[in-house]
Amino acid sequence: MAQPLTDVLEQVRGMALDPATLVRVVAAGRQKGARPPWRRVELRYVDLKAGRHLQLTAYDDTQAHTSNHPLGEPAARAVDDLLGQPFGNWHVDTVTASHQVRVTKKGDAHVHTRSRAEVVVADREHDREKRRLLPEGDPVLAALGIADDRGRIKPSRQAKYRQVEEFLRILEASVSDALEQGHLRRPTPEDPLRVVDLGCGNAYLTFAAHRYLADVRGLPVRLVGVDVKQQSRDHNTRVAADLGITADFVVGSIADAEVDPAPEVVLALHACDTATDEALARAVEWEATLVLAAPCCHHDIAAQLRRSETPAPYSMLTRHGILRERFADTLTDAVRASLLRLQGYRVEVMQFVESRHTPRNTLVRATRTGEPPGGGAVREEYDELVRSWGIAPRLAELLERDGRA
Repeated sequence: MAQPLTDVLEQVRGMALDPATLVRVVAAGRQKGARPPWRRVELRYVDLKAGRHLQLTAYDDTQAHTSNHPLGEPAARAVDDLLGQPFGNWHVDTVTASHQVRVTKKGDAHVHTRSRAEVVVADREHDREKRRLLPEGDPVLAALGIADDRGRIKPSRQAKYRQVEEFLRILEASVSDALEQGHLRRPTPEDPLRVVDLGCGNAYLTFAAHRYLADVRGLPVRLVGVDVKQQSRDHNTRVAADLGITADFVVGSIADAEVDPAPEVVLALHACDTATDEALARAVEWEATLVLAAPCCHHDIAAQLRRSETPAPYSMLTRHGILRERFADTLTDAVRASLLRLQGYRVEVMQFVESRHTPRNTLVRATRTGEPPGGGAVREEYDELVRSWGIAPRLAELLERDGRA
């Protein structure tokens, strides 16, 4: 039931200014017709040498900005300034409950409160070691051969462990944002979050994602992995059984994979060349809420650039082979991002750690908002780009084939 926003924010203020019970406050999203100065803001209390302070961490598109405010009037001013910003979603965790606030288009507030089964202890540490989403002793890492039987990361698998951790940090932020902004529904045991990994291979990141979502976040999850190799299915089914994970692994191509009901989260991690396009096209077909794709190889556009005439005055970009290949990477992912925007997704192209298979370290993150991309400017920009360079993106062909031009 809708409540006056001012009354709800006053309740948020009271919880935010209680250093004994607050775990954290997260502000994200935006109200209709307004845009806050930050993409996301987090509040929590930390214990410094000078005593307990309210720590505010504000995130823009590239970095975090942290400030600490003493208790009393300085902390109250920081909270009041934050509550004055037009954020569309507020998430408040206390030691006894979790509160989710969503601002409606009419400017009211919907509040959902869930009591905790057990009282939690708030972390007040300031200078902490980097938090590991999957600690070295996690059984998933041992089952995947990343850690040994004593829970230590094998020297030869350090790079893979870093890749898993960085992927989980991106997944954590993506799922949190999508939940807080109301784009992703809150799953239940009766209707779990549906996740598919297209081109899962031996499912290192697939199992890590399940472990994080199900056991760290406590979200009910139904996981499906798709790969063309029977060996991958057999291996992954054995690992799932050893870990006690309920998951389905399917042998088949990305283009032909049958997943019913349709997934809400689509992963495509290091699918080679146009396999990434096939994964993105399937995600659009399924109207998946969240898509995380780490492209691998960009041969298709690179080959088209070799055959087409470079538009003036950009000949230096394609004259040398190595520059042409790097530019093809950038052009391919720029086109993919533009096409996803045209399908109603908010898209970010961000840095991802490189795998041991490829030097590429780019990840495309897309969240389906359903909002139009802002007039015809995006389409005109896309049309001009592909016309100028004389390319025919594979993703565009797939979308047109499915009637989503």
